[in-house]
Parts: sequence; structure tokens; C-alpha cells
Amino acid sequence: MFVIKYRKIFFAISALLVGLSIFAMFYYGFNFGIDFKGGSLLEVSFSQDRPSSDIVNDGLKSLSLGSYSLQPSGNQNYILRTRELTQEEKNSIVSTLSGDGSYEVKEERFNTIGPIIGKELRTKALLAILVVIIGIVLFVTFAFRKVSEPVSSWKYGLATIIALAHDVIVPTGIFILFIRYHGGEIDVLFVSALLAILGYSVHDTIVVFDRVRENLHINKDFRKKENFEDTVGTSVGQTFGRSINTSLTIFIVLAALYFLGGESTRDFTFVLLVGVIAGTYSSIFLASPLLVTLEKLQYKTE
Repeated sequence: MFVIKYRKIFFAISALLVGLSIFAMFYYGFNFGIDFKGGSLLEVSFSQDRPSSDIVNDGLKSLSLGSYSLQPSGNQNYILRTRELTQEEKNSIVSTLSGDGSYEVKEERFNTIGPIIGKELRTKALLAILVVIIGIVLFVTFAFRKVSEPVSSWKYGLATIIALAHDVIVPTGIFILFIRYHGGEIDVLFVSALLAILGYSVHDTIVVFDRVRENLHINKDFRKKENFEDTVGTSVGQTFGRSINTSLTIFIVLAALYFLGGESTRDFTFVLLVGVIAGTYSSIFLASPLLVTLEKLQYKTE
């Protein structure tokens, strides 16, 4: 199977993507939303046609709000995210959005999150991702505990955690670049998207690993002498079509949601799109070839 034969090329591609993503994280930083750093969220609706974002921005700039994010929602609404606002500042914003009576504005919701609560949410979000990764690795190690030759069962977990790290870092780096040039912020939906990506990725990886386990048992039962590299290559080939077709189906659905869905879910959908691609790549071109590399390293040390 070419995936195994040319695994060093695929390793290099993954290393390049991960390196560029880490560079983007440190160079551009994380543009956390009010969920993680505190602030206020104000959503208003217009009874008739809402004004253009240029008109609204011109009005908001006169209020000295500092950095803020204005996002259209639906056909009649705007969502404003900014620093923590007082009641008087909020009333001034609503008055400005109404164009001094030119537009009929209705306040739909107004939420404020303090910086302490935002910091706690950020810590819990990181903890949630770590707990999920550790739980997945422990599950994989337990599920493959009876497969100890020629690769120890814990190495299936090691290959999985490397693939999962790839699937978290790459979408994060690409999303940071995306919001750098198209606007947006990292919020709770972004964390939810990463958790969904982890679940999808490990499912795809386990399917390939399970086929490797089945083929190892078949070789043992029929006393078939086949080296581990060929067994993994055969397993990847047997699941290749299934993985691509499943991912393509999900990709089409997400693409439709991205282009036809609302603004409020567009960033969330974009992260999922990148994650599905990264997860499919890591399951086929990273996790399984890593097993072969780990087996060869184990053989050299013995």
C-alpha cells in the first residue's frame, strides 16, 4: 500500500502543517471571545430592513467602545460583542443603532460575563479537551490489550494520541489564520467543534486499527507469515474507501451548512470542515503508518 511505503512523505506533510499551525498560534495569538475573557453581548433586531454594517460601524466608532465584534444574525438582527458595558453604555448603543429614531430597534438579549468567570471557562475548556484525549487513549489501550505482537497494545494508544494532537493543532492554527483575515473569535462553539473533531477522528482511527487487529488474528490462525508492514498496508487498503466515502458525505453536509447556513454557525462549521479533513488524513496517512514506524523502532531496540 502506497500509504505505508511513502509514509515519510506523509509524516513530513503533517509535521509541516503542525509547525505552521503552532507558528500561527504564537505569532497571531488567540483572539478569545467574551466567553473566555469576559465582556458583554448585545443582540438587537430591526422591525424593517436593518442598516448596513458600514452604517452601524460608523455609529459605534463614536462611542469609544474599544475593540468589538459586530456580526449579522438572520435577516433582521445584529450581534455585538464588546468589553463589559454599563447599563448607560448599553442604552447609548441601542440609541445609536436606532439612528436617533430612524430605525425601530428591539433588544433581544444582553449578557455580561466577568473576566474571572471568563478565565474559569477557558481553564475548563482546556481541561475538557485534555480529559477527552486521555480518556480516548486509555480506551484504545484497553481495547487493544490482547494485541501485543508485534506491537505492544500501549503503542496503539501512543499512535492515537499523536494523531489526535495533530487533529487539534491543525484546525486551531488554520482557524486563527481564518479569523485573522475574515474576522471572528474563539468561543465556546470553537471548543465544541474541537471535541466533535476528536470524537470523529478517533472513530475513524479505531476502524483502521481494528482491521489491523483482525488481520493479525487471521494470520495467526492460519499460520500465515506476513510482516507487520504488509498487514497494516492491507488493513489500510481495506478501509480506505470506507473512510473516504464517510468523510466525503460529512464534508458535503458541512459545506452546505457553511455556505447556506446562518452567520452564527459559520465559524463553527468552518472548524468542523477543517477538522474532518485533518481527521481523515491522520487516520489514514498518520496513525496507521506510525504503527509500522513504532514496530520497526521496537525491532531495532531488541
